[in-house]
Amino acid sequence: MTTFKEISGQLIRTLSSDPANPQEGQIWYNSTIGVLKGYELVAAAWASGGNLSNSFASRAGFGTQTATLVACGYPPSVPPISTATEEYDGSSWTSGGATNTGRAMALSFGTQTAGTIFGGGTTFSAGFTAFTDATEEYNGSAWTTVNPYGANIWYGGGAGTQTAGLQIAGLFPSSSPTSQVTIKEYDGTNWTAGGNITTAGNARRGSGTQTAALAASKAPGPTGPTTVTESYDGTSWTSLNPSNTTSAYRGVSTGGSQTASLLFGGEPVTAATEEWDGTSWSINPATLGSTVGSAAQTGGGTAAAAIMPGGELIPPGAGTNITQEYTGAFLSTKTLTTS
Repeated sequence: MTTFKEISGQLIRTLSSDPANPQEGQIWYNSTIGVLKGYELVAAAWASGGNLSNSFASRAGFGTQTATLVACGYPPSVPPISTATEEYDGSSWTSGGATNTGRAMALSFGTQTAGTIFGGGTTFSAGFTAFTDATEEYNGSAWTTVNPYGANIWYGGGAGTQTAGLQIAGLFPSSSPTSQVTIKEYDGTNWTAGGNITTAGNARRGSGTQTAALAASKAPGPTGPTTVTESYDGTSWTSLNPSNTTSAYRGVSTGGSQTASLLFGGEPVTAATEEWDGTSWSINPATLGSTVGSAAQTGGGTAAAAIMPGGELIPPGAGTNITQEYTGAFLSTKTLTTS
């Protein structure tokens, strides 16, 4: 009979307590409690979180998995555009302060207690017919209107913090949707020009900081594939390896970094999750439990602990109140059984 030592090259040790620093694949017998244990990798997975209060589509969103904020959007009975804010504590959503300007497909960045929202469509009648350049800041309880962006903008990406934020492309209603390479930086007071992005387009997905940002994915169009990925160093943009899934309008871990981020969901409808390691995207075996076709700028968290609050279902226009939470793969001590 083949022994465990012959297979693994080591014996199963008997210990009075679990080891302080076990190695992956290590197995031991805890004699104090009479249990066989092992240290193994737990696969990444998506799980259901607490439902949002409202099923709005095209919200702005940012924060961590246990401190997320979503704002505005449009309800199934559009109009009117919403001013509602909801805050998440890791288990349930509660109402926050209303924005001063109702908007959908707005751009945003920051944290639950220090966030910024700007731009967006303000009037909907068989399509968006009015837009805004208004910027608002959130302090954890109320929104304050501050210096405007300087041009009506919508459907772009954001990254960074309330005092060092970044606008990533988007649409200007007065010009061609395919020509938007404009980038602006926000210092907590004023907007100033940054380095133009290489590939124009809307529905960009941003993560990272103002001086180390990642822009992934874009809407279909003649300016490049939906899989485009670029990085920003505070001055200029560099093209990087593309993502694998060709769907657009994806969710993103807005709190991720230039070297570790996630993309998930998208349209055409997909449940796929992709993980960025600073060099390339790889398909993660974890898939969304409920497929969201158009995620707008919602999303949050990091590459290890992301969140997908709501989103827009297919066909477009139908929002959802479902929250989904992602936990990356991790090593854990497990009790070994025969089942």
